[in-house]
Amino acid sequence: MRTMAWSTMAVLSTLVALYALAALLLPGFGPPFLVERRAQIPWAVIAHLAGSLWALAVGPFQLNRRMRESALGRHRWLGRSYVVGVAIGGIGALALAPRAMTGITAQLGFGLLGAFWLAFTLAGFVRIRQGDEAAHRRWMVRSYALTWAAVTLRIYLPLSGALGLSFDAAYPVIAWISWVPNLLVAELSLLRQPQIEGKVVTS
Repeated sequence: MRTMAWSTMAVLSTLVALYALAALLLPGFGPPFLVERRAQIPWAVIAHLAGSLWALAVGPFQLNRRMRESALGRHRWLGRSYVVGVAIGGIGALALAPRAMTGITAQLGFGLLGAFWLAFTLAGFVRIRQGDEAAHRRWMVRSYALTWAAVTLRIYLPLSGALGLSFDAAYPVIAWISWVPNLLVAELSLLRQPQIEGKVVTS
């Protein structure tokens, strides 16, 4: 069951990362509002796409215990690159949030997502530098739950259309449900796991 869940997460993450890569490399590719924002603030769109797609793609491999324990050096370097990806993508997200379509509700939703994404990732990085492996893992689980908003948003958008909801009605709600339920699921998952504090030596 866990293997199937991880495989599904990895496949969906890779597909959305590839979609973001196409949007990054092909200026006319993607939804109209993305193309419009790229014309207005290109650096923010490029930063958000580039940083987010990398964080999204490497995240599943960082969370896989067997892969982590079999190659700790690789885990550390990928982890550092994940933090850099979130930093770049998160700054781009904060720049784009005030321009989110449909108004203040969507702008607040995406703005808080970007702020929490940066904060949780920073917390995870600080904890591992302090040698607290258990706290580091918990914060990174939360961080990737927010990274995965890129996937859930792209599930909810076509779903809302299939249900006959207008974009203007659905988008402000999706700006919140694309990440709040993800975070709740992550917290429930962490509560079900043994709370064992661990110390590791980092380089």
